[in-house]
Amino acid sequence: MNILEKIKKERVYFDGGYGTNLQKAGLGAGELPELWNIEKPEIITRLHRDYLDAGCDILKTNTFGANILKFSENELESIIKSAVANAKKAILDGGYKDKYVALDMGPTGKLLKPLGDLEFEDAVEIFAKTVKIGIKYGVDLVLIETMNDSLETKAAVLAVKENSSLPVFVTNAYDENQKLMTGASPSVMVALLEGLGVDALGVNCSLGPDKMLPVVKEITENASIPVIVNPNAGLPVIKNGKTEFDIDADKFAKSMEQIAKLGAGILGGCCGTTPEYIEKTKSLLDKVEFSSIERKNKTVVSSYNHTVEFGEKPVLIGERINPTGKKLLKEALREKNYEYILKEGIGQEDAGADILDVNAGLPEIDEKEVLEDLVKLLQSVTDLPLQIDTSNANAMEAALRKYNGKALINSVNGKKESMAEIFPLAKKYGGVVICLTLDEDGIPETVDGRIKIAEKIIKTAEEYGISKKDLIFDPLAMTISSDSASAAVTLGCIKEFNKMGVKTSLGVSNVSFGLPKRNIINSTFFAMALTSGLNAAIMNPYSDEMMDVYYSFCALSNMDKRCENYIGYASKEEDKVETKVQNTELSAEDGLIRAVLKGLKEESENYTKKLLEKEEPLSIIDKCIIPALDEIGSKFEKKEAFLPQLLMSAESAKSAFDVIKSAMSKSGKGRDKQYKIVLATVKGDIHDIGKNIVKVLLENYDFDVIDMGKDVDPKNIVDTAKQENAKLIGLSALMTTTVPAMEETISLAKKELKNCKVVVGGAVLTQGYADMIGADKYAKDAMETVRYAENLI
Repeated sequence: MNILEKIKKERVYFDGGYGTNLQKAGLGAGELPELWNIEKPEIITRLHRDYLDAGCDILKTNTFGANILKFSENELESIIKSAVANAKKAILDGGYKDKYVALDMGPTGKLLKPLGDLEFEDAVEIFAKTVKIGIKYGVDLVLIETMNDSLETKAAVLAVKENSSLPVFVTNAYDENQKLMTGASPSVMVALLEGLGVDALGVNCSLGPDKMLPVVKEITENASIPVIVNPNAGLPVIKNGKTEFDIDADKFAKSMEQIAKLGAGILGGCCGTTPEYIEKTKSLLDKVEFSSIERKNKTVVSSYNHTVEFGEKPVLIGERINPTGKKLLKEALREKNYEYILKEGIGQEDAGADILDVNAGLPEIDEKEVLEDLVKLLQSVTDLPLQIDTSNANAMEAALRKYNGKALINSVNGKKESMAEIFPLAKKYGGVVICLTLDEDGIPETVDGRIKIAEKIIKTAEEYGISKKDLIFDPLAMTISSDSASAAVTLGCIKEFNKMGVKTSLGVSNVSFGLPKRNIINSTFFAMALTSGLNAAIMNPYSDEMMDVYYSFCALSNMDKRCENYIGYASKEEDKVETKVQNTELSAEDGLIRAVLKGLKEESENYTKKLLEKEEPLSIIDKCIIPALDEIGSKFEKKEAFLPQLLMSAESAKSAFDVIKSAMSKSGKGRDKQYKIVLATVKGDIHDIGKNIVKVLLENYDFDVIDMGKDVDPKNIVDTAKQENAKLIGLSALMTTTVPAMEETISLAKKELKNCKVVVGGAVLTQGYADMIGADKYAKDAMETVRYAENLI
């Protein structure tokens, strides 16, 4: 039976962990488990066979870390060839049928730009090389697992989709706050991955099954495709010098029963789970009725960290990043003055927009290049979803490809040519499409005429595999100065679309072209459209009149419980009036703090230069830069800000520091560095995301950081710390198999270094585990490392 048919009809089981099982079989600290496919195939095949005998249906190849960053091309091919052969041999030797081999792909260990140094297309190519080899040797599907960044997940999915027709399964690794490292929630990943067309999605690693319940619940409440859950066997502990886990097979199975009842139908294990875990889980769940996931009818777009659903309450789409009628924006686009545009995005977010429209349609610029740049940069300073607004299909594809989430696509219309251009892009990259009710014959003057175009669009979209729920219809607001009856037609269309069960959007301000005091007409028409059932409006969030209508409508329509949003808005309006009366602007000090908090690099430089005219360099650091970093750090710790915001603030602070360093260099004055800190990813581990984030933040707090990179031998780390007289060593590990190398490094440091502390972090670590391996400090995130370093001063 085809695996895609099987997962729809019955519960299916993955195998469990490999690295931890291989450690029990003798895999040493720093040894690469992938090489055992070649060096000790009998052990790998035996483990596969044990999982099959336990009842698993899908074997993962022992290739979690197999990529071109870690191995040469020849090594990579040999490893994957052997890994697939080992899994197939286990199936053949056992005489099993309807068993499947999944090519296992883990993360690269790098952050993608703009947060890190890995280009998106380079990430796609890294995964593509692994995928092509897997196809060559006959895998049945691809499992992309343990992904903790949504953009890297997207790169991996595109690599599979663009190089094969294999089924694609994806699992992400969430923390105890139900977020990925870069901030995505489970509902965000459902929106992104379903948009990309994966065949099953879910969660693995990081947590035990009991701690995964909230994540699984959110996934099953939003997903319309089969859900995978592959938890760890709880948390790692050390017993008699060996890594073990704190949840046994019976307790694991009991938790998996709860997970199955939530709707997850593809179950297995990750770190610490043995064949016994799979056997006991399957035995218990044979008594639990299988239920397939029901299709959801949610119209959702997403950013990197949250979703916006159409239909819950009216959605506001900020219109200000569109050059039509905006002289300053046109100049900014021509000159690539992106800082101006980023400030416009931040301003609209602060004003209450839910989504930002992004349009770079000027004939004299390279729209494709500029739109792609804007999409990447805006996502680095705001977490609002974006509406990609262009009539240029090439520019649309470039922007959608790099977009970190499920975008709003503006737009398609009823013309055959338009649908042939846009629908394939929406199908490939995912998105919700704004559909204009016009076609080759123009814009119908009647409600019926526009409804017929909508029906044609719906039918054509279905032919491309795009559901009606991912279409939003714009019935088009025509200017009433030339046709006073046109507003009534638009409002009539909105009501009819509601009856059809489709969502609506409207560019509200079109209605008032050519009339004086346009805000009066716009806001009144907006109110009429909302009462007719309008779901979204492209509008000016700086307009007091429009925002007055929005907040009062939500309060009056029972969309604002206890009128909390209205009260908050009204309070802000009073503050705005006061500010206008005082006619105050941000001081240079406040401007620099705000620029660092918002991640505006150019603005940070400009305010710093201004401050240097009257302030001492060290004073600017102490009064502005460090307080701003402390504030964003505090928000990060409270989960009010996420990793992208933290890193962009750090980049903005670095821009300010560079200006200050240049000034101090010219004056001959300097600022002494804090003490030296040695950072390294331990032997056998190539994942240096966490270590690199810590480095950026420590350097911003003026520590002298010696970055030794990844896969570093314990002796080299300790020798460097001794030579540099370092006061602190920071060690990172992502994989359970490399934690013994961390323990070895700590042990050596304790013997040879008198006044040097060791701080550890990484996805597989816990406070208890860190204590057991002798670390002085366990840091759950980068900011905690900074706080610890400061306390050592």
